[in-house]
Amino acid sequence: MNGPLKRVSVACLLMFGLLMANVTYLGTVKAEDLRTDSRNVRAFYARYNIDRGWITADDGKTTLAKTVDTGDTTFRFAREYPLGKAFAHIVGFFAPESSSGIERAEGRYLDGSHPDLVVRRAVDLVSGKPAKGASVDLTLNTKAQEIAYKDLASTGKRGAVVALNPKTGAILTMTSAPSYDPNPLALANKEKVNKAYNKLDKDPDKPLLDRAIDLTYAPGSTFKTVTSAAFLSDDTSRDENTEVDAPDSLPLPGTTISLPNYHGESCGGRATMVEALTVSCNTPFAKIGMDLGYDKMKEQAQKFGVGVPLEIPLGVASSSIGPDEGKAALAQTSIGQRSNQMTPLQMAMVAAGIANQGTVMKPYLVNKIMGPDGTEIDGTRPEELSEAVSPEVAGELTKMMINVVQHGTGTAAQLPGMTVAGKTGTAETSPGKPSHAWFIAFAPVEDPKVAVAVFVESGSAGNDATGGAVAAPIAHDVMQAVLGQ
Repeated sequence: MNGPLKRVSVACLLMFGLLMANVTYLGTVKAEDLRTDSRNVRAFYARYNIDRGWITADDGKTTLAKTVDTGDTTFRFAREYPLGKAFAHIVGFFAPESSSGIERAEGRYLDGSHPDLVVRRAVDLVSGKPAKGASVDLTLNTKAQEIAYKDLASTGKRGAVVALNPKTGAILTMTSAPSYDPNPLALANKEKVNKAYNKLDKDPDKPLLDRAIDLTYAPGSTFKTVTSAAFLSDDTSRDENTEVDAPDSLPLPGTTISLPNYHGESCGGRATMVEALTVSCNTPFAKIGMDLGYDKMKEQAQKFGVGVPLEIPLGVASSSIGPDEGKAALAQTSIGQRSNQMTPLQMAMVAAGIANQGTVMKPYLVNKIMGPDGTEIDGTRPEELSEAVSPEVAGELTKMMINVVQHGTGTAAQLPGMTVAGKTGTAETSPGKPSHAWFIAFAPVEDPKVAVAVFVESGSAGNDATGGAVAAPIAHDVMQAVLGQ
């Protein structure tokens, strides 16, 4: 009799163990998949029964995303975006089955599920009140953000503007055009949201893409600041007045072609570094890159953050100068062409690093997290990313970039009563197609408070667009807004 009982007992224990293992598996490993499964109607309703935290800027003074109590027992809370398109790529959207931007990156704070809010969740559960999330305050200067978006969108330009505080890395502006209205994507109606999303997704201008951080582009002559940094850092005796070869055209090793200056212009055969950067000669910087070699050029770019993984907390596409493809390719890479690909955020970091005496600060978007009761839960502390160049080299680069704005291709970025340093860029895309237009800058030089990168995509500002004519005026407006002029 004992034998059969033992076998039954073992079988029961085995089945109980399997049951517990399955419950554990479903409750831990599969929990998130089950919760977000589109067939989970309960999860769909639950999304709209949370008093989701607000997203703000200007130290809480400006509302970018808010939750409204509808009084509906099924869909209690609705999400709204008062400032719409100008902030859409950063703030993102909160849809029935997905989210993007800060709505996703800081989702656990916003919906109250973050471990930092465990006490608050317990209080809400006991009191029977709706779950309430924390608010996220961003580093954005909303005035500058709206001006940047208007400058791009009102004239039909495709592009991006990024402005940083060079001393802290705080992102003051990060706008992309074309953009979209996130409000139709936040409706508690899957059919309407899917229809709105699919329309945006099929738009040939790709408004859902954040051109500031999702895509990379040839930076053109703005990259000559990096090449100059490598040249000056390689020999401490060099400065802005060091003379370099500046032929009218530069033969490219291993090929039958020569690299010319922009529009075939002459730079006189020899030029100082400041003269070469001021008029943006191609040949001296191409030769500098070849003389330094690929490894030194790549190392200098990395010191500015190129290729370093970044989360701000949004994910950022990786910038790169491309692979080592030989001397001829390196000549083109050194003037911001060939396989050289940068995000607008990365080029803003280059300008900010020079402005901050050679130190690049880690860029960030979140200023602080505020609990439902208004107390600060967390805040971002500025963090050094790297030392790109010495303070001495940064000083030489600054003098060169000042001359670009005062006497060269960047005069449209001048600000009254203030010294501005900058560099234009006009990047070729493909034969027969218009160029990208770029401009990077910082101001005021004596005490830098803003560093900016403006990118205008090929063909969206005319066939003959240049960085000085198209991008520099936008940089002027954004810096002016940040500085309160």
